[in-house]
Amino acid sequence: MPSDRLADIELLPELGRHPRVDLGLIRSGLDPLRRLGDSLGITLYAKRDDTQPLAMGGNKTRQLEYYLGLGAEQGCDTVLITGAVQSNFVRSTTAAARRLGWHALVQLEDRVPKNDPVYAASGNVLLSQLLGAEIHRFPEGENEAGADANLDRLAEQCEQRGRKPYVIHLGMDSQPIGALGYVYAALETWRQFQDLGTMPDYVVIPSGSGLTHGGFLVGARAIGWDVPVHGICVRRAAELQSVRIATRAAEINAMLDNRATLTPQDILVDDTTLAPGYGRINDAVSSAIRRAARDEALLLDPVYSGRTMAGLISLVERGLIEPGASVAFIHTGGTPAIFAYQNDLVPEGSENGEVLPQGSVAV
Repeated sequence: MPSDRLADIELLPELGRHPRVDLGLIRSGLDPLRRLGDSLGITLYAKRDDTQPLAMGGNKTRQLEYYLGLGAEQGCDTVLITGAVQSNFVRSTTAAARRLGWHALVQLEDRVPKNDPVYAASGNVLLSQLLGAEIHRFPEGENEAGADANLDRLAEQCEQRGRKPYVIHLGMDSQPIGALGYVYAALETWRQFQDLGTMPDYVVIPSGSGLTHGGFLVGARAIGWDVPVHGICVRRAAELQSVRIATRAAEINAMLDNRATLTPQDILVDDTTLAPGYGRINDAVSSAIRRAARDEALLLDPVYSGRTMAGLISLVERGLIEPGASVAFIHTGGTPAIFAYQNDLVPEGSENGEVLPQGSVAV
């Protein structure tokens, strides 16, 4: 175990009791975004989990270390997971399985109403195929319980084929094991800011399944870091998401012997940039993606990090993050999904990028 991880774990020894596997996790960078921050009137940093080395990175590597740690302890040789067609989690799980020599069976849910062959076949879908996933389809995209139940049926079929499956459930009736990866991310981020000699006034993070948001919040509070953690809703309205995060945070805290002190005021969620819904681009998300790319050469995806940056910008514009504040933006990755959304990001006739006629030379 790298010495910096050992030092981070010492902040919260309860975390070290949980099994994990090594998936090549790195201590991701904490990069200043000076041009974008200046344009917003804040000091802005990006926690770069998009740079994790496993198959184009992202936040799921942290979660999978704990999920598959438990699976390895149980002697499993196959992992099953469900997610949207362009799920980063599905792609990362397939990659992690290959790293461990496991079989990956994945279920793609029709969550996003898109009739686009590029969306259906490129990006994360292409990478999962290249990595050798066994891919199944599930048409009821918003039926969380049904998707998990169907995954269990597929696991039974795996057992009949002589495999020992480990199922990653993401529904609310499952234990949020993967959130421990973002408990650790909070410790890592806190220590990095300590090393810089400064601390952010706010953290802004995607809020979907609740494992990344809830894990980071519990990790911060468990070490006495009282920074406000704003979760930007990527799948469901704030009214529903706040209940989900409160529930998940309590479950995560219980796995750590209730080291964190949590109050209702700690649960901060914002759905201003959510419409028209999960995986669907709006003007604010599209603008945030282009703004980050052009100001910082920072690539954001349309589902999580782009919507989260749009939410951050909205918080600043509405005064919920005040001028001059220091903000940590948690970049959870999702780079492959950019290619699946090319028809949304660069529509026909767009002036956002110049395409020269064949044989032309730019001057």
